[in-house]
Amino acid sequence: APLPQSLVVLKVCSLSPWFQMFAAEENVDFRIHVENQTRARDDVSRKQLRLYQLYSRTSGKHIQVLGRRISAKGEDGDKYAQLLVETDTFGSQVRIKGKETDFYLCMNRKGKLVGKIAFGLFIFSFPFFFFFFSLFLPDGTSKECVFIEKVLENNYTALMSAKYSGWYVGFTKKGRPRKGPKTRENQQDVHFMKRYPKGQMEIQKPFKYTTVTKRTKRIRPTNPS
Repeated sequence: APLPQSLVVLKVCSLSPWFQMFAAEENVDFRIHVENQTRARDDVSRKQLRLYQLYSRTSGKHIQVLGRRISAKGEDGDKYAQLLVETDTFGSQVRIKGKETDFYLCMNRKGKLVGKIAFGLFIFSFPFFFFFFSLFLPDGTSKECVFIEKVLENNYTALMSAKYSGWYVGFTKKGRPRKGPKTRENQQDVHFMKRYPKGQMEIQKPFKYTTVTKRTKRIRPTNPS
């Protein structure tokens, strides 16, 4: 038998808050959440470490971290062109460090690309002078050394400064760094391609799983009588 009309109306009215909540959830723009989480630092999650080179579209060479100096003149397999790239968040923020020099690729407030050393390495190397030089030594762990990876439509990668929005890592045809304010996302100067060094595959630390077993009885050695 069909349900009475009053009962049908009652059922629909009782479910209306659920429908409103479902509709609200459907209209949620998750891009805002992703952008906010990408900007935030993630000190809890396990960092992902990769080793590769960054091929410059304009210079035809690879980015080099030569201590404080940065260039894009490295040949394929050059020791200064091998970069250790560490994810800084769950999203696309990365830190880039030269494997040979232990200096980080950074962009200062003037938009200049410079290499900076992490305080941890400096403390280990010069513990007695740390408190004096820490006032003047640039810190490789600052936000100036964090970049946002952007995968472009042409499959190249662009690196935008996380601190100075709109400023990109870029190089001229001669491999000289471009200042951040003079760069744009659509310029070939800021386009890079990831390449593994010659004869090397990707270095990625695997997850380690620990198996917990029942505690076994300790066997005490018996003294010979």
